Amino acid sequence: MSRSENQSTNGRNESTFREYILGVRIVECTSRSGDVVYRFEAPQHRGLAFDDPDLAELYADVYFDVNGFEEAGTGERGVPPAIIQAGRDTLAAYFLTQPHTDVYWVASFYGEKSEKIRRYVSRVRKRAEGIRRGATERGIE
Repeated sequence: MSRSENQSTNGRNESTFREYILGVRIVECTSRSGDVVYRFEAPQHRGLAFDDPDLAELYADVYFDVNGFEEAGTGERGVPPAIIQAGRDTLAAYFLTQPHTDVYWVASFYGEKSEKIRRYVSRVRKRAEGIRRGATERGIE
């Protein structure tokens, strides 16, 4: 995990929490008041902030699982078409990154047990890791 720090112009300390291939990263931002958020950043993608670094990493995994997506234009409660097309496990993982959802909400949505939702998430994480590893082995940075 690479970590670089800087002071942004809005008075926040920012550091790279996790760096991925293709210019994707998660930035840890600490405000002057001490609030910490983890902002997902990727080319052609508006940055989203998460209170939990695990959710930011899951969002990054979903991003790689579908070969990138853009949420702009989907509305407040919409889902990007790339995620819908990717299948049940990717959609479940994406739902978990949304405000006011947890594994029990997603399980209820699907009519499944929470253990199955956790397996879905595990598959998405594994695929994303495989995609990043394969790209790195091919020299893609």
